[in-house]
Amino acid sequence: MPPSADPRTRAAGAPRIGIVIDRPDWHSRQLTKALDALGAAPVPLRLEACAFDTSSASGLRLDGFGDRLPDAVFVRTISGGSFEAVTMRLGILHALRELGVLVWNDARAIERCVDKSMTSFLLAQAGIPTPQTFTTQDREAARAIVAREVAHGPLVLKPLFGSQGRGLRLIRTADELPPPGDIAGVYYLQRFVGVERDGFHDFRLLVSGGRVVAAMMRHSTEWITNIKRGGRPVTVVANDDTEALAVRAAAAVGADFAGVDILYDRDERPSVLEVNSMPAWSGLQKVTSAGIAAALAADLLDAIDARARHEATA
Repeated sequence: MPPSADPRTRAAGAPRIGIVIDRPDWHSRQLTKALDALGAAPVPLRLEACAFDTSSASGLRLDGFGDRLPDAVFVRTISGGSFEAVTMRLGILHALRELGVLVWNDARAIERCVDKSMTSFLLAQAGIPTPQTFTTQDREAARAIVAREVAHGPLVLKPLFGSQGRGLRLIRTADELPPPGDIAGVYYLQRFVGVERDGFHDFRLLVSGGRVVAAMMRHSTEWITNIKRGGRPVTVVANDDTEALAVRAAAAVGADFAGVDILYDRDERPSVLEVNSMPAWSGLQKVTSAGIAAALAADLLDAIDARARHEATA
């Protein structure tokens, strides 16, 4: 496709969608197939292969696009690396947003979700029920928190940056707190609200475009219910209250799509545990008839069209 004079100008024909990936996987293939079916032109986009270049018209050089800009970007996953490398990759996403490119999810939403303490803060500020959470870099302060709070039940120590249930610990005494070096220097402690009811279970709801498109229950004999840790996905129909809570949680962190984890406590009250801005959905797809990738693709293209209509009337 020949370059236009203005890299911000949308090319005629199929919208070009950058799919941010680490490497091709089942999710990116499903999303590519869904976008193709809707008449879009998906292009793999590796942030580690992108660069800032102030000599180009856009100020960027993008993998698969050169100095042209995509019509939208869908962030499936961001590859790991040093703090500097990840900061630059997020910087590319920030720059795309500044240039007017629609980014699902944008860097700000990703940063809010990757940092669990910020997620908890935003949920609480929005009045969304979430377990009490305490975060500190000081081990003695963490010990004092545990000594004070365990009278009301155990706490869960989680990595500030983490996913798929890795690194979770149940804390019942201050002596169970690991040294700072074992947890990257941050103690993120959350009230344990799990309840054993013939095993443990919670709910994962996938929100897209302001609605819930799929849901499942995760069941496990252990208190960590993540599918990657042996949890079993179970078909479920989420009730209206749970769906509304998931939609509010995604909005609180500014996510266009998100995986929202909800757990019911001993008093049958729902709480939002986490919001994932780059959720996987292979386990969820196994227990739902909804075409998840198709729904995500359709919502993204609808958002492109809605923005175009808004700009045309502005």
